[in-house]
Amino acid sequence: MLVDDDKLMRRSLSFTLEQAGYTVRTAASAEVALARLQTHLPDLILLDINLPGIDGLEALGRFRQAVGAPVIFLTARRRELDEILGLELGADDYVTKPFDPDVLLARIKAVLRRSQQPRSTPQPEVVTIGDITIDPAAHTVTVAGEAVDLTAREFDLLHALAVEAGKVLSTDELLDRVWGAEFVGQPQNVYVHVRWLREKIEEDPQNPQRLVTVRGVGYKLLPQEE
Repeated sequence: MLVDDDKLMRRSLSFTLEQAGYTVRTAASAEVALARLQTHLPDLILLDINLPGIDGLEALGRFRQAVGAPVIFLTARRRELDEILGLELGADDYVTKPFDPDVLLARIKAVLRRSQQPRSTPQPEVVTIGDITIDPAAHTVTVAGEAVDLTAREFDLLHALAVEAGKVLSTDELLDRVWGAEFVGQPQNVYVHVRWLREKIEEDPQNPQRLVTVRGVGYKLLPQEE
């Protein structure tokens, strides 16, 4: 589903997506899109931020309640704050207009691939790093014996760091392992999710003792509190 108030954008992008083999439903506002979700559940939503009425940032929360489909933001806004806020609200990706249609198609394929991975894929064993225990099969995390509620992306990020505990991983390495190779070069995704992960696993997120920054290099999960 493509939600954008620009008629020309809806027409041109719909044509591009249909040529690539996708079936596209469009809406000029979030209100119209929400109404259409009653009869059509999309596999992915392309959502403009600057919409009339309910804007894209607010609409994202409503879409999350109505359908579990991944969401990619489309926007002409270039302010970093919008990108950070969009990612924190749970958007799966963020593409700034004007964009190369081939790049957008690659992002769509990547997001759909992650969302449609078989649940039956064998999971790695439980990982314990200090007082952090990660169970991939149960998709649970405990810190000092207390359960911690993580989003899917936060979980994957923590697991990637845990299996390499004590080793510094660069932002590009983390992007490749957690988001996919096509996201390499977009460190903001890592910055935002590291900050939110620290809010959940650190006693003092402003003075992290578990997930630490190695300036100019990347991040590492300490094998034990230091």
